Order: sequence, then structure tokens, then C-alpha cells
Amino acid sequence: MDHADDDRPEIVFFDLETIHPTRVIVEFGAILICPKTLKELQEPCSTLVRPADPSLIPAGFQRSNGITSDSIARAPTFAEIADDVYKLLHDRIWAGHNMLKFDSGCIREAFTQINRPPPEPKGFIDSLVSLTETFGRRAGNMTLATLAEYFGLEKQTHRSLDDVRTNIEVIKCCATAMFLESSLVDASTVNSRSSAEAAASHSNEILLPHEGSSHTIPQKHFFTFGPLRDETNQETIQAQMFSSAAVSEACTTIFAVLKLHQIAVPRLTASSVRSDHGDLKIQLRHEGVPFQLCCDHLKILFGINDKYFDRAGLPKLSIVVDLHPSKTLCEVLEACDSIAKSSYLDPGHGGNPDYWRPLVAKSDGFYDYPTVRLRIPTAKCGNVAIYAAEMYQRDSSSGTKKRMFFDKFDVAELGSLLRHGSFVDAVVSFDFYEFQENAGIRLIAKALTVHSN
Repeated sequence: MDHADDDRPEIVFFDLETIHPTRVIVEFGAILICPKTLKELQEPCSTLVRPADPSLIPAGFQRSNGITSDSIARAPTFAEIADDVYKLLHDRIWAGHNMLKFDSGCIREAFTQINRPPPEPKGFIDSLVSLTETFGRRAGNMTLATLAEYFGLEKQTHRSLDDVRTNIEVIKCCATAMFLESSLVDASTVNSRSSAEAAASHSNEILLPHEGSSHTIPQKHFFTFGPLRDETNQETIQAQMFSSAAVSEACTTIFAVLKLHQIAVPRLTASSVRSDHGDLKIQLRHEGVPFQLCCDHLKILFGINDKYFDRAGLPKLSIVVDLHPSKTLCEVLEACDSIAKSSYLDPGHGGNPDYWRPLVAKSDGFYDYPTVRLRIPTAKCGNVAIYAAEMYQRDSSSGTKKRMFFDKFDVAELGSLLRHGSFVDAVVSFDFYEFQENAGIRLIAKALTVHSN
């Protein structure tokens, strides 16, 4: 039996109420949940917090949520609850709405002010970032209050524990809505299924829901919303889905993630599909399934390029990697490029052969061997710029891999990691582009693992 799921760290959702602009904490609320069942693992934690410096609370302070200067004056200080807070947060996944930009920093500051080391998380779930990427802006500005109103939940109270519960319910509602959307199968498609396909849907195989497909694949090779175990390297990879505002528009939310040795070039195909905006896009498939490709141990020849900007004013970040050491990778990428080009030139698409730009560069003026450019997607979460790709760092000596989180959008900081001569592993998608007199496919990094020295 595979016990990998049992090793997943517990998730602690927490929320802070603070006084602006000092960010002094006046209330802490948290709920510890099981990552498998979402059940609460212990009694929720909720307490007002009295600042060590009474002058930080204005005389007669009172909020509509019921927090007053009198109630705060009777509460314990942060130093008095620090042991319990540390025990609750340390070595667990921290979750919350705007967690990365606000709550995590406030907690660290609070521990620093009492001369104690802060708790360290196993990872973060920032629902503001995640839901903006996956759920899109259908709920307006994506604040917790707006999301709660969108789903008909109780109005946000701006009390820590209440807001934590609202946050959890909002995530459940969003996940349910996206699951239902992804499960929708057109009636005509259902009626056209053969009896063999209907039987397969009751076995351990899953019928792909994209239009016109009759292909079934074992579930272990199937990527949906949750983490699946890659049996080749025994690592868990989380499928990320981005909204149409992200760089790469997904024409389906279901895809396979394949290692290089799992690719059979004769089984590669391409077809034209409609994007969310109605544009005609070319989608590459392997055995009829949209896929992403794992590329290991790529040497960076040119580090971060940020000379160009998109319509949102964000830099178009990219790196150039060497394909010379991997003849197989080069052949697979060139085959993907050729198949996509054929689909582009098909009468159904009507592309111009003179506009097509090859994916693999044979010579770029500096190197006379093949190279390819990897795009690092960016997106905006409200007014905040973020990297729309998962990033990790692997210790070369121990082989351990840790997720990297960035407090701010800093191209120079990213450039210091993705520099000339360093090595990366990448999970990439194939993104079709067509504008003016240029067309082709490009590689979009969904996940990057930087090898440390």
C-alpha cells in the first residue's frame, strides 16, 4: 500500500486582525485541518492580543466587529501566547487569504519583536493568489468579502476565526464549481459513446472529456486538480491551472505530464481547438491526450531576459537552455514543432508557411548547436505581480527539493538563481502563438527546479 499521502503535512488556516499602519496584532485565529479529509484536527484557536506597548491602541478604540480597547486590555500579550502559536504553526502548511503578502510577514515580525525565532512553514497556500489564477476574476476583486458574497455565504465579519471559516468555505465552493465545470460533458458526446467506452468509464480507466476523443488512459497517468504520484521518480507533482489572464491559455484542464522516455514521436498529434477567447489555437497531444513535458538537467546558456513587456506591463521573462547534451530532447521538440506547423498549415487553419518560427534554434550567433527558449510566465493578482510558475531548489549533494516562495516580484533576485551555467529541471507546456507575421509554438515553464551548487 502506498502511504505517501499520510506524509503530507497538516494545513493550518490562520488570520490576523491588526491595527493599521503599525500592523500590531490584536487578534489571532486558526483552524488545523487534515489535508486529505479537510476535517478539523483539534479545537480552533482564537484569542485577542494585547500589544506590549499600550500606546499603540488609541484611546476609545472600537471597531464595528466588536474589538474595543477595553476587550484588548484584558487579553494576553503575544509573548504570552507565543508558545501555543509556535506549536500550532511550525512545520505545517500555512494557508490564508493574502497570506504571502500580509499574515506570514506579520507573524514573523511579532516573533522577532519578542526576540524569538519564528515558526517555519512547510509551504504556503495563498487563496488570493491561487483562486485568482485558477478561478479567474468572475468574483470581481477577489477579496474574501467579495468571494463570500458571490457564493452566498455569510458576510465577512473581520474577526479572525470567522474569516478563517469563511476562507475555507470559499475554497470549497470554488473547488466544487471548477470540478463541476471540468466534469461537464456535452449530451451529444455522451450519446455517441460506444458501449466499450461506457464500460471503460466504470473500470480503472478514465474517459477524456475533451471533444471528439474516444481515448482512455489509466488513472495513474492522468492529471486533474489534485496531486498525483509520478511512479518513475516517486515525486508528487501538483497540476496547476491558470486563468485566461495567465500567459499560457489552457484549452482543457486535463493533461498528462510525461517524462522524455515516455514520448513516442509517432504517437504525437496536433489539432486546432478554440481557446476561452474564441481564438483558434493548436494543441499538441500524445496518444490523443494534451500533455506537458518534463525536461531534466538543462544547462542555462543565457539567464533571465526581461527586455520585453506584455500588455499588462509585466516583463516577458525567459531563459535559453542548451539542447546539445540531449539529442533525444532535441528530436522530440523538433518533432512537436513539425507536427504543430503541419496543423497550422492545414486548410482548416490556413496558416502562412513564411510566418512560422522554429521552436529549436540551431544557431543564435553565439552557439552553433541547438538551443531553446523557456518562457517564465507572469501574472497579476490584483495590483501585485507574481511568477505564474512553481519554483523549487534542489540541493545537489543531498538531492532534497524545497519549494521557493518570493516575498516580492524581483527580476534581479530571480536572475541570480537562473544564471548562466546553472542547471534546471523544467515541466513545460507547449503554447501556440500567432500575431502579425509570426507564428509558432513556445515552451512555457509550469515548474522550474534550480540545482544548487
